[in-house]
Amino acid sequence: MPLFHPTREGEVTRAIVSSFLQQFEEYVDSDVIIVGAGPSGLVAARELAKAGLKVLIIERNNYLGGGFWIGGYFMNKVTLRAPAQEFLDELGVPYSPAGPGLYVTDAPHACSRLIAAAFDAGAKVFSLTFVEDIVVREDKRIAGVVVNWSPIIHLPKEVAALDPVPLEAKVVIDATGHDADVVMKLVQRDMLQVKGEGALWIEKSEEAVVERTSEVYPGLIVTGMAVASVFGLPRMGPTFGGMLFSGKRAAEVALEIIQRSAVS
Repeated sequence: MPLFHPTREGEVTRAIVSSFLQQFEEYVDSDVIIVGAGPSGLVAARELAKAGLKVLIIERNNYLGGGFWIGGYFMNKVTLRAPAQEFLDELGVPYSPAGPGLYVTDAPHACSRLIAAAFDAGAKVFSLTFVEDIVVREDKRIAGVVVNWSPIIHLPKEVAALDPVPLEAKVVIDATGHDADVVMKLVQRDMLQVKGEGALWIEKSEEAVVERTSEVYPGLIVTGMAVASVFGLPRMGPTFGGMLFSGKRAAEVALEIIQRSAVS
């Protein structure tokens, strides 16, 4: 039976508070802010952090992974079409063939490994945090996001008048899925137009989402199903290869933008 070191309750609280505030202050400025901790956002975070960039993920929920964690129809299984099983091989996640070029795996296992991979690479996460607005510079470039605590959304307006705080970044990635929350901040100001997501068509959607993953406004990249919402692409349902490859492509685009700005 282990003999735990004696610790007072106040020491535990002090450790949590001081560590959180130190991290929050450190990530007021980041190289890349990724909004949304679903599969595309997590892959992008891992790739960018591996490249040595300072990466912060903003997640409105109290859990990470989005639909990748839940799987299809709450059955905790997800499918991937070849060659997306390469991601599972890299993460060390077992899977089974489910048909020609189709594989199935346990959603929580795959998701937890992807979360760990992002953290292992050095990415950090602010959970229970949502994007209330964006930061735009005089050159019409996205320069960060404005965040607030997610729980205030559920409070009456009279008691939820809590001012948000801004976070700066060289690049922002919208990985918020179907809602495309960051993009919609631009749409609301007539700074960008979107087509809206199309009906489900798995074969058409996955390749199209990866292909159209791009910078849609100076300093703002879309990845995952946010891509479909911007360009009017079909949704893909509970098969996640397109999400993973889209996240990797988003990281490549972000690196290109940051490298260009460093040269200019």
